[in-house]
Amino acid sequence: MTRPTFFSRPKSLLDAAAEYMPEGAVMTRDRSQALIEKIVKMSKADGISVSVDSGYQSNIRFAANQMSTAGGVVNSQIGIESTFGKKHAVATTNDMSDDSLRRAVEQSETLAKLSPDDPEIMPALPPQTYLPVNGYVDATANLSPEERARAALTALEPARRAGDLKAAGFIIVDAGANALGNKNGLFAYNRGTTANYTLTVRTDDGTGSGWVGAEQPDWKQLDFSTLSARAIEKSRLSRNPVAIEPGRYTVILEPQAVGDLVQLMAFYLDARESDEGRSAFAKQGGGNKIGDKIVDPRVTIFSDPQDPQLLSQPYDGDGLPLSRQVWVENGTLRKLYYSRFWAQKQGRQATGFPSSLKMAGGTTSMDDMIKSTQRGILVTRLWYLREVDPRTILYTGLTRDGTFLVENGKISKAVKNFRFNDSPLFMLNKLDALGPAVRLGGTEAGGAVVMPAIKAHDFDFTSLSDAV
Repeated sequence: MTRPTFFSRPKSLLDAAAEYMPEGAVMTRDRSQALIEKIVKMSKADGISVSVDSGYQSNIRFAANQMSTAGGVVNSQIGIESTFGKKHAVATTNDMSDDSLRRAVEQSETLAKLSPDDPEIMPALPPQTYLPVNGYVDATANLSPEERARAALTALEPARRAGDLKAAGFIIVDAGANALGNKNGLFAYNRGTTANYTLTVRTDDGTGSGWVGAEQPDWKQLDFSTLSARAIEKSRLSRNPVAIEPGRYTVILEPQAVGDLVQLMAFYLDARESDEGRSAFAKQGGGNKIGDKIVDPRVTIFSDPQDPQLLSQPYDGDGLPLSRQVWVENGTLRKLYYSRFWAQKQGRQATGFPSSLKMAGGTTSMDDMIKSTQRGILVTRLWYLREVDPRTILYTGLTRDGTFLVENGKISKAVKNFRFNDSPLFMLNKLDALGPAVRLGGTEAGGAVVMPAIKAHDFDFTSLSDAV
């Protein structure tokens, strides 16, 4: 097959990169199952569980208005967990030769015998039934380097023409599969694709910065020209920010800023932490807050592998099926997640750790939020978040890459960044408006995260920051 060229001589970094996904980089269901069955037959342990990850990641990185790196990497890893009674250990390898697999099995067995007993170990699951999730897009998996380069040029060309802007960004395209199996006959398989774009544009005088981030399973759903134009516009608008007094303000948080805070709730929804009194969802004197109103009635937060905006893995690391789980419904805490061990101890149904998180959105546009605001702060995103108080999910952090003062329904000026002290629970109890929910380009909770823009009052900005 003749490969098209995009750059003329001298050769660029793209020419040296792997051009297309190699055949077989993403293991098929049949190949994954055959590999797991082969490894299971090598086992001499009481139990063996095998995980197989395979895939191809292509990327292009640019900075200072120049392409800097591009390439493709084939990834594969096999994890082998052997169990003897209550003892267990894992060995990993990326060599799929029979000799290597046999050594990994033997190593996991040797380590397991040396390990202390695990009082919380659970027996391996039998065969399970999983929800079908179609999160794999062939056009994304087979993307060419030329297509990635053209996407990068939507930022690079206008930044170069401007003369006073510098663009830096990263485009990562993943195509991968995961498979799990064990001695009891369990087998799970899932494959998916993601295309992720993040871009920062800064002014040459060092005072302005704009950022965008987006992610989709389908590359064609990313409007690179619009995204790049937004970051460029924001960098110009944020030039020469002025200092204003910290305090409690009405805020308009873009979806990324909302997600930076709200996705942290996923780490606090553990039923065990609540039952043991270590969570924001624990009640004084014992028990948890399931059934209690915890945020504004317009807030619903859930996980659902089949949601069209999420399309996440329908099982956890043990092979436990993941289904739609509504954590917060109309402002009321409906559910906490249970590990298999804690579910057995408490006589509840195990849910597994969610592989995705979504907050349902509303219908108010960002423009309308701004128009309805007499005085407030517009925030692009948050960063450097650190926990202050786990009992209230109180965090501190900084605004970044475009913070603006809104006056009389319009953006009036760029302002210096703030440090804030606030909690997603506090923020979602002071809600004024919700925008449509979108998939985020930057996540911390793992898996897909979908969040709306919001408008809320009395957000607590505690001090100023000179960082851009």
